[in-house]
Amino acid sequence: MQIGLFLTAQFPPGRDALAETAQVLRQAQVAEAAGLDSIFVGHHYLARTAFMQPIPLLGWLAAHTRRIKLGFGVFLGSLVSPVALAEELATLDVLSGGRLIVGLGAGYREVEYKALGIPYETRFRRLEETVQLLRALWSGEPVTHQGLTGELAGAKLVLRPVQQGGPPLWLGAFGPQGIARSVKLDTPWLIPPDGDRAELVARFADYRTQLVAQGRDLRREYPLLREVCVAPTRAEAERRALEHLVPLYRQYKRWDAAQKVSIDDLVNSYACVGTPDEVAAQLRWYGEELGATHVIGRASWPGMPAAEAEEGVALLGEAARKIAGVG
Repeated sequence: MQIGLFLTAQFPPGRDALAETAQVLRQAQVAEAAGLDSIFVGHHYLARTAFMQPIPLLGWLAAHTRRIKLGFGVFLGSLVSPVALAEELATLDVLSGGRLIVGLGAGYREVEYKALGIPYETRFRRLEETVQLLRALWSGEPVTHQGLTGELAGAKLVLRPVQQGGPPLWLGAFGPQGIARSVKLDTPWLIPPDGDRAELVARFADYRTQLVAQGRDLRREYPLLREVCVAPTRAEAERRALEHLVPLYRQYKRWDAAQKVSIDDLVNSYACVGTPDEVAAQLRWYGEELGATHVIGRASWPGMPAAEAEEGVALLGEAARKIAGVG
């Protein structure tokens, strides 16, 4: 099982963007030095925070790293031209030496679609077209297409990705429709950081059942996103999670500010929390019980002190080495 890091490349309003971005780079370099397998970034427009756009950000990180894989978790593929995206991602795959993983999603914020003049109700059909066109264009063969995302008549991409057939495509989504879409398009399903263990077991079973029913190969990546708060002691890990993670989920889940949220609640449904030994055991469960092949942990959140974030990344690397039996 591979262990990756989801980078928080968004900053509270008023912060020094250059200084904050330097901290993102530092976390990426700590992740690579600690032996982690990948770094992932997210994607939004018109966010409430200062949100670094992912394609230029990964290009910059590619220039400052050597081995670690670079991914989107996820890029909002329904909001851009598939042709432009195919060209830009081929460029990024070349610049990174073939280290790119492309997680795609449709997103859930209608404001982004309205701002870009794209009908919100077309988001899933556009996503499907985008996946199909990326694969076709990266093949190097002429592509003819007419649909929601544009018109092509024998179009051919001269710039080819380093990876044969293009970078791996994963689809991130919540719920049964997202699972069905991943099966239909024959992509790994990137599972979001939500759901307790029983729910995750059921979702993985449903996904595999549908893969078999559609005649798909079960030998594939099974990636999973999760929050991770790892510290030298359990007490310190719990303090950081309650201070930085709970406020974020109050926004996501509309939790009342007075609502008492326990560490057990977080660990059961969203996060791995504890020392490197404890987090290694929690992460190992996803591999042994679910069959997850790649767990990507977000180890820092907006407003978290840089020193705490870097320490958390280094200790996540320690947990990963314990899982691999080398630490």
